[in-house]
Amino acid sequence: MAITVRTETLEDLDKIHSLTCIAFGQRGEADLVDMLRGEGDLVVSLVAEENGKIVGHVALSKMVEPSGALALAPVSVDPIKQRAGIGSRLIQAAHAIAEQDGWHTVFVLGDPNYYQRFGFRHEIAASFNTPYPKEFTMALELKPNSLDDLPGQLVYPAAFSKLD
Repeated sequence: MAITVRTETLEDLDKIHSLTCIAFGQRGEADLVDMLRGEGDLVVSLVAEENGKIVGHVALSKMVEPSGALALAPVSVDPIKQRAGIGSRLIQAAHAIAEQDGWHTVFVLGDPNYYQRFGFRHEIAASFNTPYPKEFTMALELKPNSLDDLPGQLVYPAAFSKLD
């Protein structure tokens, strides 16, 4: 399987929307990506491509609080291609870009059994208040100790609160 991971282009936007709808079985996450992009909050948006077809997508958006942090959401993979490492490649590539660009932390809301393999830890996010279930809220420090003395509220981009 020859998978290429690259930054999205304008020609990819409809394909990303369709893929995300298929991956999640609903439009909510696809609408989230569109809103994040439209509101200027999408910082990293990568696609995985195989033989000219987009089979995966990952989005990182800038958090309102804490400053310098990103939110990972969503990660979409074509259901036919799931469990082939595409999501992992996308997440690792997104983290590498975020670190290179000077972001200090990535937060995620998701299954701990999946996201812990990338270094996300509940303990890192535990001191932050969040509107989402704390047991599924995790963080990955791209710069060690970047969240020291920063407890407070996790404030996601406005697009997150616009979802049904």
